[in-house]
Amino acid sequence: LQCVTFIKIIYIFYIFVETVSMFEKGRIYTYIGEVVVSVNPYREMDIYGKDAIDAYRGRELYENPPHLYAVSDAAYKAMKRRAKDTCIVISGESGAGKTEASKYIMQYIAAITNPSQRAEVESVKNVLLKSNCVLEAFGNAKTNRNDNSSRFGKYMDINFNFNGDPTGGHINNYLLEKVVILQKNESAFLQLLRGGCEETLKSLHLENDAALYTYTREGAATATSNNDRSSHKAVMSALEVIGFSKEEITTIYQILAAILLLGNVEFGSEGESVQILGQDTVNHISELTATDPDSVAKGLLFRTVATGGGEVIEKGHTEKDACFGRDAFAKALYERLFGWIVSRINSIIEVKNYNPVLHGKNTVIGVLDIYGFEVFDNNSFEQFCINYCNEKLQQLFIELILQQEQEEYQREGITWQHVRKTHTHTHTHTLTHTHRGFNM
Repeated sequence: LQCVTFIKIIYIFYIFVETVSMFEKGRIYTYIGEVVVSVNPYREMDIYGKDAIDAYRGRELYENPPHLYAVSDAAYKAMKRRAKDTCIVISGESGAGKTEASKYIMQYIAAITNPSQRAEVESVKNVLLKSNCVLEAFGNAKTNRNDNSSRFGKYMDINFNFNGDPTGGHINNYLLEKVVILQKNESAFLQLLRGGCEETLKSLHLENDAALYTYTREGAATATSNNDRSSHKAVMSALEVIGFSKEEITTIYQILAAILLLGNVEFGSEGESVQILGQDTVNHISELTATDPDSVAKGLLFRTVATGGGEVIEKGHTEKDACFGRDAFAKALYERLFGWIVSRINSIIEVKNYNPVLHGKNTVIGVLDIYGFEVFDNNSFEQFCINYCNEKLQQLFIELILQQEQEEYQREGITWQHVRKTHTHTHTHTLTHTHRGFNM
Protein backbone atom coordinates (compact mmCIF):
# COMPACT_ATOMS: atom_id res chain seq x y z
CA LEU A 1 0.00 0.00 0.00
CA GLN A 2 1.09 3.57 -0.69
CA CYS A 3 -1.39 5.05 1.76
CA VAL A 4 -3.82 3.93 4.44
CA THR A 5 -6.80 5.21 2.42
CA PHE A 6 -7.01 1.80 0.76
CA ILE A 7 -7.06 -0.27 3.97
CA LYS A 8 -10.18 -2.43 3.89
CA ILE A 9 -10.52 -2.84 7.66
CA ILE A 10 -10.74 0.66 9.15
CA TYR A 11 -9.59 0.47 12.75
CA ILE A 12 -7.09 2.73 14.50
CA PHE A 13 -4.82 -0.25 15.23
CA TYR A 14 -4.53 -1.24 11.57
CA ILE A 15 -3.99 2.36 10.50
CA PHE A 16 -1.24 2.69 13.10
CA VAL A 17 0.47 -0.56 12.07
CA GLU A 18 0.37 0.37 8.38
CA THR A 19 1.70 3.87 9.07
CA VAL A 20 4.61 2.45 11.09
CA SER A 21 5.33 -0.10 8.37
CA MET A 22 5.52 2.61 5.70
CA PHE A 23 7.67 4.82 7.91
CA GLU A 24 10.17 2.00 8.42
CA LYS A 25 10.42 1.75 4.62
CA GLY A 26 11.26 5.45 4.38
CA ARG A 27 7.77 6.63 3.39
CA ILE A 28 6.91 9.43 5.82
CA TYR A 29 3.70 10.53 4.07
CA THR A 30 0.39 8.75 3.71
CA TYR A 31 -3.18 9.76 2.90
CA ILE A 32 -6.38 9.37 4.85
CA GLY A 33 -8.85 10.49 2.23
CA GLU A 34 -7.56 13.84 0.99
CA VAL A 35 -5.69 14.51 4.22
CA VAL A 36 -1.94 13.94 4.16
CA VAL A 37 -0.52 12.41 7.35
CA SER A 38 3.15 13.15 8.01
CA VAL A 39 5.53 11.41 10.41
CA ASN A 40 8.56 13.51 11.34
CA PRO A 41 11.72 11.56 10.36
CA TYR A 42 14.05 13.93 12.28
CA ARG A 43 16.60 13.64 9.48
CA GLU A 44 17.27 14.98 6.01
CA MET A 45 15.46 13.10 3.23
CA ASP A 46 16.02 13.25 -0.51
CA ILE A 47 12.34 13.65 -1.39
CA TYR A 48 12.25 17.41 -1.95
CA GLY A 49 13.76 19.83 -4.43
CA LYS A 50 13.41 20.51 -8.15
CA ASP A 51 13.07 16.90 -9.36
CA ALA A 52 10.33 16.12 -6.84
CA ILE A 53 8.54 19.38 -7.64
CA ASP A 54 8.57 18.55 -11.36
CA ALA A 55 7.17 15.08 -10.62
CA TYR A 56 4.14 16.47 -8.74
CA ARG A 57 3.49 19.58 -10.81
CA GLY A 58 0.03 19.39 -12.42
CA ARG A 59 -0.58 15.77 -11.32
CA GLU A 60 -3.69 14.44 -9.62
CA LEU A 61 -3.63 13.71 -5.90
CA TYR A 62 -3.30 9.92 -6.10
CA GLU A 63 -1.19 9.82 -9.26
CA ASN A 64 2.09 9.84 -7.30
CA PRO A 65 3.05 8.58 -3.83
CA PRO A 66 1.65 10.69 -0.95
CA HIS A 67 3.53 13.96 -0.48
CA LEU A 68 3.07 17.52 0.76
CA TYR A 69 3.72 18.66 -2.79
CA ALA A 70 0.64 16.76 -3.97
CA VAL A 71 -1.61 18.52 -1.46
CA SER A 72 -0.02 21.88 -2.31
CA ASP A 73 -0.63 21.27 -6.01
CA ALA A 74 -4.23 20.23 -5.36
CA ALA A 75 -4.90 23.43 -3.39
CA TYR A 76 -3.30 25.56 -6.12
CA LYS A 77 -5.27 23.86 -8.92
CA ALA A 78 -8.54 24.15 -6.99
CA MET A 79 -7.94 27.86 -6.53
CA LYS A 80 -7.23 28.42 -10.23
CA ARG A 81 -10.02 26.21 -11.60
CA ARG A 82 -12.77 27.50 -9.33
CA ALA A 83 -11.41 31.03 -8.84
CA LYS A 84 -12.08 30.55 -5.13
CA ASP A 85 -9.92 30.92 -2.04
CA THR A 86 -8.42 27.73 -0.59
CA CYS A 87 -6.65 26.92 2.66
CA ILE A 88 -4.11 24.38 3.91
CA VAL A 89 -4.29 23.63 7.64
CA ILE A 90 -1.26 22.08 9.35
CA SER A 91 -1.86 20.66 12.82
CA GLY A 92 -0.37 18.05 15.12
CA GLU A 93 1.62 17.52 18.30
CA SER A 94 4.64 19.62 19.13
CA GLY A 95 7.64 18.32 17.22
CA ALA A 96 5.54 16.72 14.48
CA GLY A 97 7.20 18.84 11.78
CA LYS A 98 4.48 21.42 11.12
CA THR A 99 6.80 24.38 10.61
CA GLU A 100 8.98 22.43 8.18
CA ALA A 101 5.84 21.30 6.34
CA SER A 102 4.69 24.91 5.92
CA LYS A 103 8.09 25.82 4.46
CA TYR A 104 7.91 22.96 1.92
CA ILE A 105 4.41 24.07 0.93
CA MET A 106 5.65 27.63 0.38
CA GLN A 107 8.64 26.30 -1.53
CA TYR A 108 6.43 24.28 -3.86
CA ILE A 109 3.99 27.11 -4.57
CA ALA A 110 6.88 29.48 -5.28
CA ALA A 111 8.47 26.96 -7.67
CA ILE A 112 5.39 26.27 -9.82
CA THR A 113 4.28 29.89 -10.28
CA ASN A 114 5.51 32.69 -12.55
CA PRO A 115 6.79 30.56 -15.47
CA SER A 116 7.57 33.76 -17.38
CA GLN A 117 9.99 34.80 -14.61
CA ARG A 118 8.63 38.33 -14.26
CA ALA A 119 10.88 40.31 -11.91
CA GLU A 120 8.09 41.78 -9.78
CA VAL A 121 6.57 38.34 -9.14
CA GLU A 122 9.98 36.84 -8.31
CA SER A 123 10.48 39.66 -5.81
CA VAL A 124 7.16 38.83 -4.10
CA LYS A 125 8.07 35.13 -3.93
CA ASN A 126 11.48 35.89 -2.39
CA VAL A 127 9.95 38.09 0.29
CA LEU A 128 7.30 35.49 1.16
CA LEU A 129 9.94 32.75 1.48
CA LYS A 130 12.39 34.89 3.45
CA SER A 131 9.68 35.96 5.89
CA ASN A 132 9.60 32.36 7.16
CA CYS A 133 13.26 32.62 8.16
CA VAL A 134 12.71 35.83 10.12
CA LEU A 135 9.53 34.70 11.89
CA GLU A 136 11.16 31.40 12.81
CA ALA A 137 14.09 33.20 14.43
CA PHE A 138 11.92 35.54 16.50
CA GLY A 139 8.96 33.24 17.14
CA ASN A 140 10.54 29.83 17.77
CA ALA A 141 12.27 28.40 20.83
CA LYS A 142 13.75 25.19 22.20
CA THR A 143 11.35 23.13 24.33
CA ASN A 144 11.52 19.75 26.05
CA ARG A 145 10.19 17.95 22.97
CA ASN A 146 11.29 20.17 20.11
CA ASP A 147 14.55 22.00 19.39
CA ASN A 148 12.79 24.46 17.08
CA SER A 149 9.26 24.82 18.38
CA SER A 150 6.91 27.52 17.08
CA ARG A 151 5.68 29.59 20.01
CA PHE A 152 3.04 31.49 18.06
CA GLY A 153 0.25 30.73 15.64
CA LYS A 154 0.75 31.87 12.07
CA TYR A 155 -1.81 32.23 9.31
CA MET A 156 -0.38 33.43 6.01
CA ASP A 157 -2.51 34.52 3.06
CA ILE A 158 -0.81 34.32 -0.33
CA ASN A 159 -2.57 36.47 -2.92
CA PHE A 160 -2.65 35.42 -6.58
CA ASN A 161 -3.66 37.26 -9.73
CA PHE A 162 -5.90 35.77 -12.45
CA ASN A 163 -2.85 34.05 -13.99
CA GLY A 164 -2.15 32.23 -10.75
CA ASP A 165 1.02 34.19 -9.93
CA PRO A 166 1.61 35.48 -6.39
CA THR A 167 1.12 39.21 -6.01
CA GLY A 168 1.57 39.58 -2.26
CA GLY A 169 0.44 38.24 1.07
CA HIS A 170 -0.52 38.95 4.65
CA ILE A 171 0.59 37.35 7.92
CA ASN A 172 -1.60 37.08 11.01
CA ASN A 173 0.14 36.03 14.22
CA TYR A 174 -1.70 34.73 17.27
CA LEU A 175 -0.93 34.07 20.93
CA LEU A 176 2.82 34.67 21.06
CA GLU A 177 3.95 32.69 24.10
CA LYS A 178 5.95 35.44 25.78
CA VAL A 179 7.02 33.23 28.66
CA VAL A 180 9.53 31.58 26.30
CA ILE A 181 11.84 34.52 27.00
CA LEU A 182 12.11 33.54 30.64
CA GLN A 183 11.72 29.76 30.68
CA LYS A 184 12.99 28.56 27.31
CA ASN A 185 15.62 29.52 24.77
CA GLU A 186 14.44 32.05 22.24
CA SER A 187 16.29 31.50 18.96
CA ALA A 188 16.92 35.18 18.23
CA PHE A 189 18.86 35.73 21.46
CA LEU A 190 21.23 32.79 20.98
CA GLN A 191 21.73 33.64 17.32
CA LEU A 192 22.67 37.22 18.22
CA LEU A 193 25.09 36.24 20.99
CA ARG A 194 26.82 33.52 18.97
CA GLY A 195 26.49 34.92 15.48
CA GLY A 196 27.02 38.63 16.04
CA CYS A 197 30.49 39.98 15.30
CA GLU A 198 32.63 41.38 18.11
CA GLU A 199 32.07 44.97 17.01
CA THR A 200 28.28 44.54 16.92
CA LEU A 201 28.13 42.90 20.34
CA LYS A 202 30.34 45.61 21.82
CA SER A 203 28.02 48.33 20.50
CA LEU A 204 25.11 46.48 22.13
CA HIS A 205 26.97 46.08 25.46
CA LEU A 206 26.90 42.29 25.09
CA GLU A 207 29.48 39.51 25.20
CA ASN A 208 29.76 36.34 23.15
CA ASP A 209 28.67 34.05 25.99
CA ALA A 210 25.04 33.01 26.46
CA ALA A 211 25.80 31.79 30.00
CA LEU A 212 26.26 35.40 31.15
CA TYR A 213 22.59 36.28 30.64
CA THR A 214 19.67 35.06 32.73
CA TYR A 215 17.31 34.57 29.79
CA THR A 216 19.77 32.42 27.77
CA ARG A 217 21.67 30.65 30.54
CA GLU A 218 19.55 27.50 30.32
CA GLY A 219 20.29 27.05 26.62
CA ALA A 220 23.96 28.03 26.79
CA ALA A 221 25.22 24.45 27.10
CA THR A 222 22.67 22.68 24.91
CA ALA A 223 22.29 24.78 21.77
CA THR A 224 24.70 24.39 18.83
CA SER A 225 26.92 27.42 18.29
CA ASN A 226 27.65 26.70 14.61
CA ASN A 227 23.94 26.51 13.78
CA ASP A 228 23.31 29.77 15.61
CA ARG A 229 26.09 31.53 13.69
CA SER A 230 24.82 30.41 10.29
CA SER A 231 21.21 31.13 11.29
CA HIS A 232 22.13 34.67 12.36
CA LYS A 233 23.69 35.34 8.96
CA ALA A 234 20.61 33.91 7.23
CA VAL A 235 18.27 36.12 9.28
CA MET A 236 20.32 39.25 8.61
CA SER A 237 20.27 38.45 4.88
CA ALA A 238 16.52 37.73 4.97
CA LEU A 239 15.77 41.05 6.68
CA GLU A 240 17.67 42.88 3.93
CA VAL A 241 15.94 40.92 1.14
CA ILE A 242 12.51 41.60 2.64
CA GLY A 243 13.22 45.33 2.69
CA PHE A 244 14.18 46.29 6.24
CA SER A 245 16.53 49.28 6.30
CA LYS A 246 19.89 49.13 8.07
CA GLU A 247 18.53 51.46 10.74
CA GLU A 248 15.53 49.18 11.33
CA ILE A 249 17.74 46.09 11.60
CA THR A 250 19.99 47.90 14.08
CA THR A 251 16.95 48.91 16.14
CA ILE A 252 15.68 45.31 16.23
CA TYR A 253 18.94 44.07 17.71
CA GLN A 254 19.17 47.01 20.11
CA ILE A 255 15.79 46.00 21.55
CA LEU A 256 16.90 42.36 21.77
CA ALA A 257 20.04 43.44 23.63
CA ALA A 258 18.00 45.62 26.00
CA ILE A 259 15.77 42.64 26.83
CA LEU A 260 18.81 40.45 27.55
CA LEU A 261 20.24 43.12 29.84
CA LEU A 262 16.88 43.54 31.59
CA GLY A 263 17.11 39.93 32.68
CA ASN A 264 20.39 40.71 34.43
CA VAL A 265 19.02 43.62 36.47
CA GLU A 266 19.19 42.69 40.16
CA PHE A 267 17.53 44.29 43.16
CA GLY A 268 18.49 44.65 46.80
CA SER A 269 16.57 45.79 49.88
CA GLU A 270 17.62 48.43 52.36
CA GLY A 271 15.02 48.56 55.07
CA GLU A 272 11.69 49.12 53.33
CA SER A 273 13.18 50.52 50.13
CA VAL A 274 14.35 48.54 47.11
CA GLN A 275 17.30 49.57 44.99
CA ILE A 276 18.83 48.45 41.71
CA LEU A 277 22.21 46.78 42.13
CA GLY A 278 24.47 48.12 39.41
CA GLN A 279 23.60 51.33 37.58
CA ASP A 280 25.67 50.45 34.50
CA THR A 281 23.11 47.90 33.29
CA VAL A 282 20.32 50.47 33.59
CA ASN A 283 22.42 53.00 31.67
CA HIS A 284 23.00 50.49 28.87
CA ILE A 285 19.27 49.66 28.69
CA SER A 286 18.34 53.34 28.50
CA GLU A 287 20.91 53.91 25.74
CA LEU A 288 19.63 50.96 23.68
CA THR A 289 15.99 51.99 24.08
CA ALA A 290 16.66 55.75 23.67
CA THR A 291 15.12 56.55 27.05
CA ASP A 292 16.24 58.41 30.16
CA PRO A 293 18.09 56.26 32.78
CA ASP A 294 15.97 57.72 35.58
CA SER A 295 12.79 56.73 33.72
CA VAL A 296 14.05 53.15 33.33
CA ALA A 297 14.98 52.92 37.01
CA LYS A 298 11.66 54.44 38.07
CA GLY A 299 9.73 51.98 35.92
CA LEU A 300 11.58 49.07 37.51
CA LEU A 301 11.22 50.25 41.12
CA PHE A 302 7.72 51.77 41.21
CA ARG A 303 4.23 51.12 39.95
CA THR A 304 1.29 53.50 39.58
CA VAL A 305 -1.93 52.81 41.47
CA ALA A 306 -5.29 54.51 40.77
CA THR A 307 -7.28 55.38 43.88
CA GLY A 308 -11.05 55.40 44.18
CA GLY A 309 -11.15 59.16 43.77
CA GLY A 310 -9.37 59.04 40.46
CA GLU A 311 -6.02 60.06 41.92
CA VAL A 312 -2.91 58.24 40.65
CA ILE A 313 -0.14 57.55 43.14
CA GLU A 314 3.23 55.83 42.92
CA LYS A 315 3.96 52.84 45.11
CA GLY A 316 7.38 51.29 45.57
CA HIS A 317 7.93 47.65 44.67
CA THR A 318 9.01 44.98 47.08
CA GLU A 319 12.06 43.04 45.89
CA LYS A 320 9.83 40.19 44.72
CA ASP A 321 7.46 42.55 42.90
CA ALA A 322 10.40 44.32 41.26
CA CYS A 323 11.67 41.02 39.83
CA PHE A 324 8.19 40.17 38.58
CA GLY A 325 7.80 43.63 37.03
CA ARG A 326 11.21 43.39 35.35
CA ASP A 327 10.27 40.10 33.68
CA ALA A 328 6.84 41.43 32.70
CA PHE A 329 8.55 44.44 31.12
CA ALA A 330 10.88 42.14 29.16
CA LYS A 331 7.95 40.06 27.88
CA ALA A 332 5.93 43.13 26.89
CA LEU A 333 8.93 44.62 25.09
CA TYR A 334 9.50 41.40 23.16
CA GLU A 335 5.82 41.13 22.22
CA ARG A 336 5.85 44.69 20.88
CA LEU A 337 9.02 43.98 18.91
CA PHE A 338 7.61 40.79 17.39
CA GLY A 339 4.34 42.50 16.51
CA TRP A 340 6.22 45.35 14.84
CA ILE A 341 8.33 42.91 12.78
CA VAL A 342 5.18 41.16 11.53
CA SER A 343 3.43 44.45 10.70
CA ARG A 344 6.56 45.71 8.92
CA ILE A 345 6.70 42.54 6.79
CA ASN A 346 3.00 42.96 6.01
CA SER A 347 3.53 46.54 4.90
CA ILE A 348 6.05 45.24 2.36
CA ILE A 349 4.26 42.13 1.05
CA GLU A 350 0.63 43.30 1.03
CA VAL A 351 -0.95 43.74 -2.39
CA LYS A 352 -0.84 47.38 -3.46
CA ASN A 353 -2.76 49.26 -6.15
CA TYR A 354 -4.75 46.17 -7.15
CA ASN A 355 -7.75 46.92 -9.35
CA PRO A 356 -10.05 43.91 -9.99
CA VAL A 357 -11.37 45.55 -13.15
CA LEU A 358 -7.90 45.96 -14.63
CA HIS A 359 -6.09 42.98 -13.11
CA GLY A 360 -8.85 40.38 -12.72
CA LYS A 361 -10.02 38.58 -9.60
CA ASN A 362 -7.58 38.25 -6.72
CA THR A 363 -7.66 34.81 -5.04
CA VAL A 364 -5.92 33.52 -1.92
CA ILE A 365 -4.29 30.35 -0.60
CA GLY A 366 -4.12 30.42 3.19
CA VAL A 367 -1.57 28.38 5.14
CA LEU A 368 -2.27 27.85 8.86
CA ASP A 369 0.61 26.71 11.08
CA ILE A 370 -0.12 26.66 14.81
CA TYR A 371 1.93 25.41 17.71
CA GLY A 372 1.42 21.80 18.67
CA PHE A 373 -0.54 20.11 21.41
CA GLU A 374 1.53 19.19 24.50
CA VAL A 375 0.74 17.83 27.96
CA PHE A 376 3.23 18.13 30.83
CA ASP A 377 3.10 17.20 34.51
CA ASN A 378 2.68 20.92 35.22
CA ASN A 379 0.99 22.93 32.48
CA SER A 380 1.07 26.73 32.28
CA PHE A 381 -1.88 28.92 31.33
CA GLU A 382 -0.15 29.53 28.00
CA GLN A 383 -0.10 25.78 27.37
CA PHE A 384 -3.78 25.63 28.25
CA CYS A 385 -4.51 28.25 25.56
CA ILE A 386 -2.42 26.33 23.03
CA ASN A 387 -4.18 23.05 23.74
CA TYR A 388 -7.59 24.73 23.70
CA CYS A 389 -6.81 26.22 20.29
CA ASN A 390 -5.87 22.76 19.00
CA GLU A 391 -9.11 21.28 20.35
CA LYS A 392 -11.18 23.93 18.58
CA LEU A 393 -9.30 23.31 15.35
CA GLN A 394 -9.97 19.58 15.66
CA GLN A 395 -13.67 20.27 16.18
CA LEU A 396 -13.72 22.36 13.01
CA PHE A 397 -12.01 19.54 11.13
CA ILE A 398 -14.58 17.00 12.33
CA GLU A 399 -17.41 19.37 11.46
CA LEU A 400 -16.18 20.01 7.93
CA ILE A 401 -14.78 16.62 6.97
CA LEU A 402 -17.07 14.12 8.67
CA GLN A 403 -20.38 15.75 9.49
CA GLN A 404 -20.83 17.61 6.19
CA GLU A 405 -19.92 14.50 4.19
CA GLN A 406 -22.43 12.37 6.09
CA GLU A 407 -25.15 14.97 5.73
CA GLU A 408 -24.53 15.02 1.97
CA TYR A 409 -24.84 11.21 1.83
CA GLN A 410 -28.20 11.48 3.58
CA ARG A 411 -29.46 14.15 1.18
CA GLU A 412 -28.39 12.10 -1.84
CA GLY A 413 -29.80 8.84 -0.45
CA ILE A 414 -26.40 7.10 -0.61
CA THR A 415 -25.94 3.95 1.47
CA TRP A 416 -23.10 4.51 3.91
CA GLN A 417 -21.75 3.25 7.20
CA HIS A 418 -22.21 5.73 10.03
CA VAL A 419 -18.95 7.19 11.36
CA ARG A 420 -19.16 7.99 15.05
CA LYS A 421 -17.74 11.44 15.70
CA THR A 422 -15.54 11.70 18.76
CA HIS A 423 -15.16 15.30 19.78
CA THR A 424 -14.83 17.50 22.85
CA HIS A 425 -17.38 20.21 22.09
CA THR A 426 -19.03 19.84 25.51
CA HIS A 427 -15.70 20.27 27.29
CA THR A 428 -14.60 23.35 25.37
CA HIS A 429 -18.08 24.86 25.66
CA THR A 430 -17.92 24.42 29.44
CA LEU A 431 -14.62 26.28 29.52
CA THR A 432 -15.80 29.27 27.51
CA HIS A 433 -19.52 29.59 28.25
CA THR A 434 -20.27 33.09 29.48
CA HIS A 435 -22.02 32.03 32.68
CA ARG A 436 -20.72 28.50 33.19
CA GLY A 437 -17.01 28.75 32.36
CA PHE A 438 -14.25 28.09 34.86
CA ASN A 439 -13.02 30.99 36.95
CA MET A 440 -9.26 31.43 36.65
